[in-house]
Amino acid sequence: MREAQSSKGGVAGLLDTIDGIIARIEEVMMALGVILMAVNTIANVISRFIFNHSIIFAEELNSIFILLVTFAGVGYAARHGRHIRMSAIYDAMPDKVRKIMMIVITGVTAFCMLFLAWYSVEYILSIQSKGRIMPALGVPVYLVYLWVPVGFFVTGVQYALTMVKNVREKEIYLSTNLHEHEAQEIEV
Repeated sequence: MREAQSSKGGVAGLLDTIDGIIARIEEVMMALGVILMAVNTIANVISRFIFNHSIIFAEELNSIFILLVTFAGVGYAARHGRHIRMSAIYDAMPDKVRKIMMIVITGVTAFCMLFLAWYSVEYILSIQSKGRIMPALGVPVYLVYLWVPVGFFVTGVQYALTMVKNVREKEIYLSTNLHEHEAQEIEV
């Protein structure tokens, strides 16, 4: 599939390249976030048992890693069609109705994610204007929350691209590179 994507030219090829770069960055961010969270937690446990004191900034650091992993993971899940689906009604519909439903679902979800990205930027700007900082780390709180609009934006773009793919292609796609029938084979 990568060969087919890399042979695309023009705007489609550029979008695939950008999407691939974003996907790789998300994967690295999620892996590093989980590993660093584990190392931080283990170091804190060891510190409590050996020195009888917790690492002061361990909780704040883990909250940063949780935000990072969560909002990098939302885009990753959308890209790979691994988002939560409640499909009892959807699965019972004929192909044409499912196709329309998928276009509507991905379009509405894209809109919601992009709206939440915009709203979270507004929230971050309000936090920045108040000058709040994390007590132990001394890091401005708005910097920690920057992952939120980025995650929502990337997810919104992924759903929008999936909607476009469903409009342009005959088959039903759960994400830009996951056909509905491929997902059913994976689930079985």
